[in-house]
Amino acid sequence: MAIKIPTEQGQITLSNEVIATVVGAAVTDNYGVVGMVSKNLLRDNLIEILKKENYQKGIVLTQENDSISVDVYILVTYGTKISVICRNIQQTIKYNVNRLLGFEPNYVNVHVQGVKLDS
Repeated sequence: MAIKIPTEQGQITLSNEVIATVVGAAVTDNYGVVGMVSKNLLRDNLIEILKKENYQKGIVLTQENDSISVDVYILVTYGTKISVICRNIQQTIKYNVNRLLGFEPNYVNVHVQGVKLDS
């Protein structure tokens, strides 16, 4: 599925890979985020930190009429305040997607899949 944005001159279609790259970079730049993990944690049966080329596995994009929502699945560092990390991720995603892709998601949902201890 790709996101379709109507404009005066026609329609812009953005593939999930492009959006996942922008969203993934926005997520992993935040303090306290270890990395992105798969949205299918039960099926994959282990927590694996996703590399840049696999960000799409940790992101779900939903488009309903004019509303676009983004769900991201992350792993955080032990000892950090999760609510602050999630709020920063939401703001960073909205800003970067608007600046780089030209639309603003209505909802950004952050799902914390686990906490990693520093070793």
